[in-house]
Amino acid sequence: MKTIFTGTGVAMITPFDQNNNIDFVSLKKTINFIIENGVDYILLMGTTSEAACMTDTEKKQVVETAIKEIRGKVPVMYGLGGNNTAEVLSRIKSTDFNGIDGILTVSPYYNKPNQEGLYRHFAEIAKISPVPVILYNVPGRTSVNITPETTLRLAHDFKNIVATKEASGSMDGIMKIIKDKPNGFTVISGDDGLTVPLISVGAEGIISVAANAFPKECSDMVRFAMNGDFTNASKIHYKLLDAVNLMFAEGNPTGVKAFMSELGIIQNYLRLPLVPASKDLVAKIKSLNSGS
Repeated sequence: MKTIFTGTGVAMITPFDQNNNIDFVSLKKTINFIIENGVDYILLMGTTSEAACMTDTEKKQVVETAIKEIRGKVPVMYGLGGNNTAEVLSRIKSTDFNGIDGILTVSPYYNKPNQEGLYRHFAEIAKISPVPVILYNVPGRTSVNITPETTLRLAHDFKNIVATKEASGSMDGIMKIIKDKPNGFTVISGDDGLTVPLISVGAEGIISVAANAFPKECSDMVRFAMNGDFTNASKIHYKLLDAVNLMFAEGNPTGVKAFMSELGIIQNYLRLPLVPASKDLVAKIKSLNSGS
């Protein structure tokens, strides 16, 4: 099964207001900003959305609002995962998938399953998901790495497991997946700074944090790279590099929200335990944006 999730995807932020409520006006503004600037698809309820600090009702409201605003202009991926397999399966069964084209499901965190446990967890999800499944390997957050062998086992055993978002940082491991994956299985970069290098060895795009604030630049960079024009792709890569480094200096989405606040798209509010960027980081972002 060939995935539609190639090119530049955006792990979209969730704007909040000063009263800690979801800012639906800014949410719609963000959606239109990133679509108008050429992104290929949108991820709702990923890590960058602060979904971990939202209620089920709020998540549903954000997804419904976003799908109505997107209006089918780009595909929609939905972050739906957890460390309790039975609960994840229950959530899949109760989800309205109207307007959702695939799910991104993170490896179970905290309880540190072994590779057989990971395989069985994702196998159960694949068996019942009504839409394509994209694995999400981010050991820096989950404390467990989905090995290339487990990813490949899942990719070969389940046709509806169509891709993996790789944020392991292991070029060797990611290249092993690319080398031995079945036809149609897609490897997606999960690190903004590694996007161009990974595309050069066979990855097919990025699920990007930076594209919230730099959708045109990120989209152009990925299109150049995927068309084999690494000269122009590299120019944009290095142009964005300082911004990307600042974006993650105090964690995600702290940095990207500071950038987007400077653009006037959202207000710079996060939910605890996350806090807004420090004055020092905001000053560096202002300086970078002004070109000084």
